[in-house]
Amino acid sequence: MGLEVIVFFVAATLALGGAVGIVLLRNPFFSVLALVGHLVALATLFLLLHSAFLAAAQVVVYAGAVMVLYVFVVAYIGGGATSETPPIDAVARLGPLFALALFVELTLALAGSGLTALDTEGPAVSPGFGSPEQVGALLLSRFLVAFEGASLLLLVAAVGAVVLARRRRGLDYPGGTPPGNPPEQDAVSVARSG
Repeated sequence: MGLEVIVFFVAATLALGGAVGIVLLRNPFFSVLALVGHLVALATLFLLLHSAFLAAAQVVVYAGAVMVLYVFVVAYIGGGATSETPPIDAVARLGPLFALALFVELTLALAGSGLTALDTEGPAVSPGFGSPEQVGALLLSRFLVAFEGASLLLLVAAVGAVVLARRRRGLDYPGGTPPGNPPEQDAVSVARSG
């Protein structure tokens, strides 16, 4: 067994473990850290495909900048795990059904994708395939709308998280408390009044 095969299985295991950790970890901070591990494992898989530029972009952009943004948003919102269990709603009830539908869809796509191509060398590509020039040209021409849409979506998510955190903490309302909620009292004022 060659070194590339060992690195592939280690990186694939870490990528799958990180993906499972994102879903199963209850603390949002640890979930973000699992996502960082997942993205680093994906960068390793890109390196095995001889895509050094995509691997570097994966680490610098996603595991670096975007994850730092997520960590700051989670820290700002207060990402501690809650002890109370949320009520079971329609989304929680339909979740397993959607998971089963996705599994069936992926199984059908895998079965119909022609697994006989696994023993071949793959498609012939030009020597400059995946270079920074080619990726930049594609991002600024063919995939410009998707590229800008993703950046706008990240910006809206960050701003939305800050707005939700301000409302949750009562910073948007005059006097600092939302209507209908009594102001929080510290221990000294409660002791004096009692």
